[in-house]
Parts: sequence; C-alpha cells; structure tokens
Amino acid sequence: MSEPKVIAQRGLYFEELATGVLYQHKPGRTMTETDNVLFTTMTMNTQALHLDAAWSATQPFGQRLMNSMFTLATMVGQSVGQLTQGTIVAQLGMSEITFPHPLFHGDTLYTETVVTQKRLSSSRPGQGIVTMVHTGRNQDGVVVGTASRTALFWLTPTA
Repeated sequence: MSEPKVIAQRGLYFEELATGVLYQHKPGRTMTETDNVLFTTMTMNTQALHLDAAWSATQPFGQRLMNSMFTLATMVGQSVGQLTQGTIVAQLGMSEITFPHPLFHGDTLYTETVVTQKRLSSSRPGQGIVTMVHTGRNQDGVVVGTASRTALFWLTPTA
C-alpha cells in the first residue's frame, strides 16, 4: 500500500501574497462576557468599561465594551490560518490602529486583510517584508477595528 499524499495546513509564502487582494477570514468569532472578563483580568486592565456592568450602564454606550486589545488580537488571530501559519518569521510592527465603533458582548467579529506592500528583505536572504491592513467588522458590517501590520515572511522553500 502506498503512502498517502500529505497536505499540511499553512499560510501563504511571500511569493503567494498579492497586493490589493482582499483576504476574507472565516469563520467569525462571537465575543462573550467570559472572553472579555478573562482577557481583561489576565492583562491586568482594571478599566471599569470592561468589568463593571452597573457603572458601564451609566456611560455613553450603556453597557460594557469588549477590551479593544482583545479585538485587535482576535483580528490578527483570525488571519493566521489563511496568511501566516508556518510562513511568518516575525511580526515587525503595527501602526494606524483604530477602533471606530465598539464591540459588545454577543457581537460577532469578522476580519479581512489587504496586503498593501511587499518587498524582498535586503538583509535577510530567503525572506520578505509584507505590510497588510486588517479590518474587523461586526455582524452588521460596521467597522470595529483596523490595523496596519508589517511582518517578515519566508519565501517559498527550495528543494
């Protein structure tokens, strides 16, 4: 009996990423109260807008908000399976991070990514630098977060 063909799940190598393409990451992730309280307390963020339901009810949004760092981390995380799983060398930085609308308990986050720039690394043979913009939307299509992210990617391995 012959060995089965092996297909490993991975992200995209530098050459496979195309600028201007919209990569949609599925499935979405529904945010829970547990997610918010656990992440907020694990990161020692004592902001009442995440933890105190009674006080938050008196604030402009009338309820607790999802921790924006959890929103950002989930946006990046949703892109991993499709773009960076096993093909990223390192994250180099993030910029232009915005949260134009809050995310609440029970909302579902959907993320998409557009590669805006890419170039070969001048100092690291076999690697390239990619800049991408992640956009997170809630279940109604409202943008809840954006972030520009630069990462170092592997080029396709040679045999």
